[in-house]
Amino acid sequence: MPAQTWTICDHTNATSVDELHEQIDGIGTVTKKTLRCGLSAGVDVVTLDNGQCKVDILPTRGMSIWKAWSGDLEIGWKSPTRGPVHPAFVDMGEPSGLGWLDGFDEMMVRCGLESNGAPEFNDQGQLTYPLHGRIGNKPAHYVQITADPEAGTLSVQGIVEETRFHFLKLRMTSTVTLQAKQPGFQIHDRVENISASSAEMQMLYHANFGLPMLDAGSTFVAPVKTVVPRNDHAASGIATWNSYAAEEAGYEEQVYFLELLAKDNGRTQTLLKNAHGTAGASMLFNKKVLPCFTVWKNTTAATDGYVTGLEPGTNFPNPRSYEGEQDRVVKLGGGKSIEFDLDFVFHRNEAAVSQAEAAIQAIQGDTAPRVYDKPQAGWCAP
Repeated sequence: MPAQTWTICDHTNATSVDELHEQIDGIGTVTKKTLRCGLSAGVDVVTLDNGQCKVDILPTRGMSIWKAWSGDLEIGWKSPTRGPVHPAFVDMGEPSGLGWLDGFDEMMVRCGLESNGAPEFNDQGQLTYPLHGRIGNKPAHYVQITADPEAGTLSVQGIVEETRFHFLKLRMTSTVTLQAKQPGFQIHDRVENISASSAEMQMLYHANFGLPMLDAGSTFVAPVKTVVPRNDHAASGIATWNSYAAEEAGYEEQVYFLELLAKDNGRTQTLLKNAHGTAGASMLFNKKVLPCFTVWKNTTAATDGYVTGLEPGTNFPNPRSYEGEQDRVVKLGGGKSIEFDLDFVFHRNEAAVSQAEAAIQAIQGDTAPRVYDKPQAGWCAP
């Protein structure tokens, strides 16, 4: 049976499809709907479901992953934001620089492309770079769904641009793919500088896990070379940097910057497992392209957003100017591009979790992690 495609958004031809539901024998289902209520009004949601994994993708929000399900296990987090939020309700130019938080409730949102870190202001106090950048609040202008029975895949591709006259001109083509009967999904992003002039960019994949995947006693497992606390407050918790406590009202977030170990080809793997080791989520990616890793711990009360962020990136989410000084930016000549791959695999039993841990231990080998007990110059912005 040949591959089937459905173009659900094409800005060039002013065409769109509000509703779609297709069952593809032996692979699964593809669905597209447009939400109509509250802050979600106008948000397009594409759902891919292969029977082992279901994923909600948000073309309206930069091709973010809103939620995922592995069997009955919901993967994501409970944000106090009632989303998914249409970008029209997110003021990225809000003077505090924190407007991005008004729309933050996804399981995975990209941070970038001009900048991806903390907000930054000029000498006059004017906002120059908002928190986590703009790409997560840019709608795709072209979206196509494909079901390929021969390859056994369901996929959705969206094209999102972050451009401004006289300034940055970047195009991201993102493809999310589910393989038949596999408990996870793959992301492939190609970022192209569509200007004739050179450009700099940053990318960070802000993957977020809360209840029930994250619970009291959960552990983050990775092949670690170096751990650095972002600030003195994070340093106070360095002894438990990779484990998680129960809900604590008023908990102040703690952030750790990591360098991971990898195979010779650059591939590495991380794992978040629950307290009993009976469920987990792995991320696999190439350290040569995403060399920096951030662990964000926010184990506050569930009503306030009990969550951890596990974040591979081209840099650490410090202010943009600081990361530029450390040369942690991607330089793209006119017409040049870079590609990113990130795989999510979900584990629903103890055997699968143990197998993921063994794969990580094989990368770790005999290397002992170096864990600093205070922030380090060159890693953490003053």
